[in-house]
Amino acid sequence: LDEVAEMPLGTQARLLRVLESGEFIKVGSSKVLSTDVRLVAATNLSLLKQIEKGKFREDLYYRMNTVAIQIPALRERKEDIPLLFRKFAADFSERYHSQPVQLDQGALDWLVDQPWPGNIRQLKNVAEQICVLAPTRMLRGDEILPYLPVREISGSTLPALLDGVSGSSEDWSERDLLYKVLFDLKKDMVEMKRVMGQIMEGDAPVRDSDKSIGTVITPIVESMSVSPSMSRYDEHAEVVDIEENLSLMEVEKRLIDKAIRKYAGKRRQAAAELGISERTLYRKIKEYGLEEE
Repeated sequence: LDEVAEMPLGTQARLLRVLESGEFIKVGSSKVLSTDVRLVAATNLSLLKQIEKGKFREDLYYRMNTVAIQIPALRERKEDIPLLFRKFAADFSERYHSQPVQLDQGALDWLVDQPWPGNIRQLKNVAEQICVLAPTRMLRGDEILPYLPVREISGSTLPALLDGVSGSSEDWSERDLLYKVLFDLKKDMVEMKRVMGQIMEGDAPVRDSDKSIGTVITPIVESMSVSPSMSRYDEHAEVVDIEENLSLMEVEKRLIDKAIRKYAGKRRQAAAELGISERTLYRKIKEYGLEEE
C-alpha cells in the first residue's frame, strides 16, 4: 500500500477489519474469502502526527507498525547519488541502445549538490533526460547544469512560503498565502502614497549620492499645472483597503492560473509552488473553471 496516510477514515476501518480477521468480501459478491498476506505500506508523512490531527486511526497504526523502516531523503545520503546515477544511466543506455553517459568529478559535484525534493524518482528522470538529450556521452563540469532541476525561479511574482511554515502543505491554508499577498500589496501602496506625497510637496528626501552632484535639480512637479486639490497629498487620507477592490477569490484564481501556465499544466509542480496540496489544487481548478481555459 502506497501513501497510506492519505487513506480515508472509512477505508482505514475496513482495512483494519481485514488485517484483524484475514477475511474480506469482493465488490459485488456475498462470499467471504480468507487471505494470508504480508502487508508492506509506505508513506512520506508522519503517521503519529496524522493521528494527532485525527486523520489516521491509532489502532490501525499499531496493527501495521510491526517492523518500521525509516528511509532518509536522498539529500541526506548523498553518497548514494553517484551510484544510483550510474545504475540509471546503464539501464537507459540498454533501453535506448546507446553508450552509457558518464560524468567527470565536476559534473558529479553539481549532481550531488542538488536538494532532490523528488528523491530517487527525480534523479531517475534526470538520468533519463541526460541519456536522451545529451549530445555527448561524457559531461564535464557545468555541462550538466541544463539538465538539473531549477532550485528557485528568481523574479517570480508568486509568493514563497510564509516564514516559519514547514512540513506538509496541509499544515497551513491557501488563505495564509493570499493574506500575505494582500499584505505585501497594501504595504507597497502605503509606501507609494508616502513617496508621492513628498514628491508633490517638493520635499522628497535627497540621497547622499545626489548631494555630490553640483547641478540643482528642480522637481518636475513645479513645471506642471497641478490643480489645488492635488497640490498637497493628504497624509491623513484613508488608505483604500485592498480587500474592497481585489477579492480574495480573484487573487487566488490569478495565482493558480499563473502557476499552471508557468509549469505548463504540471499540477504537482504548480501545487508545490503555491504551497497547497495537489488535491486542493485540482479542486480549485474545477471550482474556477480553469480547465476550460
